[in-house]
Amino acid sequence: MDQAAASKAKAIPINVDTLYEKHKTVYVRSVTGFFNNWRWAMVFFTQALFYGLCWLEWGGRQAVLFHIVERKFYIFGLVFWPQDVIYLAILLVISAYGLFLVTAVGGRLFCGYACPQTVYTEILLWIERKIEGERPARMKLDAQPMNSRKLRLKLIKHSLWLLIALWTGITFVGYFTPIKELLAAIAAFDLGPWEAFWILFYAAFLYLMAGFLREQVCKYMCPYARFQGVMFDPDTLIISYDPERGEPRGLRKKGSVAKAQPLGDCVDCSICVQVCPTGIDIRNGLQLECIACAACVDACDQVMDKVGSPRGLIRYSTENALAKHYTAKDMFAHLLRARTLLYASILLAIIVAAAWSLAHRIPLKVDVLRDRSTLSREADDGRIENVFRLHISNTDEATHRYAITVSGIDGIDIVGERLVEVPSASSTTVALSARVEPGAGKKGSNQIFFDIRAEGDDQIAVREKASFFLP
Repeated sequence: MDQAAASKAKAIPINVDTLYEKHKTVYVRSVTGFFNNWRWAMVFFTQALFYGLCWLEWGGRQAVLFHIVERKFYIFGLVFWPQDVIYLAILLVISAYGLFLVTAVGGRLFCGYACPQTVYTEILLWIERKIEGERPARMKLDAQPMNSRKLRLKLIKHSLWLLIALWTGITFVGYFTPIKELLAAIAAFDLGPWEAFWILFYAAFLYLMAGFLREQVCKYMCPYARFQGVMFDPDTLIISYDPERGEPRGLRKKGSVAKAQPLGDCVDCSICVQVCPTGIDIRNGLQLECIACAACVDACDQVMDKVGSPRGLIRYSTENALAKHYTAKDMFAHLLRARTLLYASILLAIIVAAAWSLAHRIPLKVDVLRDRSTLSREADDGRIENVFRLHISNTDEATHRYAITVSGIDGIDIVGERLVEVPSASSTTVALSARVEPGAGKKGSNQIFFDIRAEGDDQIAVREKASFFLP
């Protein structure tokens, strides 16, 4: 490149703003209807669980508590310890396969009805409507310069948002620190640094995500929207606009003749766009921003009722159903295809296996540690002695007494405590010695077994192997 060309290239201005789409505030119009009722039912259900479960008691303690300090997770009658991490892995696998199955059958139903981002956006948006009014009123208010009325409305709205966000943060932390202790610490201004951090962090996160970012989270931050395409197929239920019915779209005029003005059922009112929480036009086809909330379905059905056309111009359907004109029976028959049956089978198998494992889970855990300072020594009675430490965890809701025995070498015996009592949901460490006659086993390491059994309940028993060293 010569000098003249280089100078010319430098002179061309680059408008960075053209590289990015300018953000437009989405003013969501309220809607009523069948799917809206279901969406609010899920809001009430999920929030009743979240806000109420931490107050439920079970056996004198909080029913659901992930006690980080004690390193114990309480879920009703079950107590999980760090050694039970396998159940966390199983839960994650079940969640993954459940997501695969729901997505393959019904698309982003989770996003539209149960995702925390959707739920809290609905709650804060409801508050916004009650204070600032419906869509036209909110648009007009935001366009106005700041005045006393606008300032008052904004302060009330944001104060309520912050109050909900703060209580949500307290509830969240209440699952990791007992909620009653947490509230007592807040009242006494004696809150720990980590509790304070997570309450404020979670509250700020909710306030920002559900109050301001809203649809931007679904568009740019949520990874699910990005990989949903590989989880869909032509028989997946999605929110669909029927172009054969709707096109060409246009407004109706009173007294117009259908032959003179051949129009589709879509009256181009754009209400489907106004009620969309992500601000998309579903008539442009499936888009990654669509969260399958079906607000556009409710809105379009109401418009169809007013103009006297059949409902279902926008509806839950599949690509194959639209292209091949499936009946509802045919469409739902195609949902039971190899892919969904495979997901359902794997998911059911994992759930059954996990349920069986929990049902037969022994509420006793034992770790055997040998004294590493001395491999073996000769005791006063001439026998060879090895010292062990048994860490016994009682994961049951009742106190148990455990009998300890040892086997594996002829004549091996325990010197020390043979019975130990462990309170419910706690652990203790027992130091004991095992002795054998010289020559009872081979030189070096010999495998032995410690048997720990609960008195009065033979089902609660654990056998742990260890090594006995003979010189």
